[in-house]
Amino acid sequence: MSTARSIRDDVAAGRVSAVEVCRQALARIDQVNPVLNAFNTVSHERALARAAAVDAKRAAGQPLGALAGVPIAVKDNICTREVRTTASSRILATYVPPYDATVVTRLDAADAVIVGKTNCDEFAMGSSNENSAFGPVRNPWALTHTPGGSSGGSAAAVAAGCVPLALGSDTGGSIRQPASFCGVVGLKPTYGRVSRYGLLAFASSLDQIGPFSRTVDDAALALSVMAGADTWDATSSPEPVAAWTDAPVPSVEGLRIGVPRRFTHEGVDAQVSQAFDRALAQFEALGATLVDVELPHAPYGVPAYYLVCTAEASSNLARYDGVKYGYRSPAAANGLKAMYTHTRSEGFGAEVKRRIMLGTYVLSAGYYDAYYLKAQQVRTLLRTDYEQAFERVDLVAMPTSPLPPFALGEKTDDPLQMYLADIFTVSANLAGLPAVSIPCGVADGAQGTRLPLGVQLTGRAFDESTLLRAAGAFERATSWHTLQPPAVAGIAPS
Repeated sequence: MSTARSIRDDVAAGRVSAVEVCRQALARIDQVNPVLNAFNTVSHERALARAAAVDAKRAAGQPLGALAGVPIAVKDNICTREVRTTASSRILATYVPPYDATVVTRLDAADAVIVGKTNCDEFAMGSSNENSAFGPVRNPWALTHTPGGSSGGSAAAVAAGCVPLALGSDTGGSIRQPASFCGVVGLKPTYGRVSRYGLLAFASSLDQIGPFSRTVDDAALALSVMAGADTWDATSSPEPVAAWTDAPVPSVEGLRIGVPRRFTHEGVDAQVSQAFDRALAQFEALGATLVDVELPHAPYGVPAYYLVCTAEASSNLARYDGVKYGYRSPAAANGLKAMYTHTRSEGFGAEVKRRIMLGTYVLSAGYYDAYYLKAQQVRTLLRTDYEQAFERVDLVAMPTSPLPPFALGEKTDDPLQMYLADIFTVSANLAGLPAVSIPCGVADGAQGTRLPLGVQLTGRAFDESTLLRAAGAFERATSWHTLQPPAVAGIAPS
């Protein structure tokens, strides 16, 4: 599939109709989704009607939006009016929101065409997309492997050529890790840069919506549409939105890139380390200066994150009780306590229940100071580490994941090992910083599989411009983003 920018330009110039583009996207989804399970809902009729409206707007001579005719997939924890939004949970399996999330409203205003809702880990809780009530998503590069989580469906949809853009949410790496595992670009904006209104909350102080794309330019285009203050979200920032799409040819000349070498080489897969070192050499060859930095509290990011996020999840998910909307257990006829107990026990999956229980525990009397408060103190220390590093550098580089994409089922019996896979991504969420994952290599897997790898750049708060500039320069100098996932390349129409 073409890039979002080229589709927009072709639709605006009349070289192709939005309906034609939409039909191509829907046909590709119908081809690969039975294999990938990337979509929970595909809105054929609604999408075609929307595309026809874009064509009618152009025919009437009206100006078109920045994403005119571009097919977009939306993670299934972002509310879409009159389209089922499940968070990949049984408890919301039939929920149809009466309103749109702010990002969806802004996509509509930009004349985008939303084609469906993508599968994810239940309530965005997971790193492998195996926690979905609708089954796991498979990696387009190797169908036996995870696409990453929690936004695995969105990453897989972009990698497989279903759509040029998809939205995900990132609480501890849920955009960047799937982007790395699927060989695409994944951008987590600064906390507050994009409205969270209409995002089904997991951990409110960490969640952020961002785009997946095949190119950095498309990610910048999507961000320019979604970003900005929102009166419906008190945590959204009034910080001015930069003209990211009007930036000059990207260059890293003169940029200082910090490398926390001790942190990034301990317990990291050998092929990941080699690809990361090659990426650093590429940045240096392009004119950047590599600077050794220390993030002394980064190793404590995972335990701090899993205390903060579970505590907030315990609070946020208390609303799903069978009273007003969502699943209600038949046992509700036996009384209020039975309704609460059975609805939540039957409606939530194992990982969500695990995190609710952990969060309730750390917030309980006698344990709050020892766990939740201590985690928030570590969070402050980690934010200070980055502030000190940014006194010397413009960006910080790390591998996106310490390991290549792993096989489905490989880590499901060991939650701790699954949590440790987030070691390089959680710190950006804890500190509220923008970060991007871009393709930087391919690892050799078992039985001849080839598995994509990503490098992560983290920037100063609200400095997405420098982040996108560096990522764009790397992309222009390499060809990793052009590789096609082999596992779905030959799938014929169903």
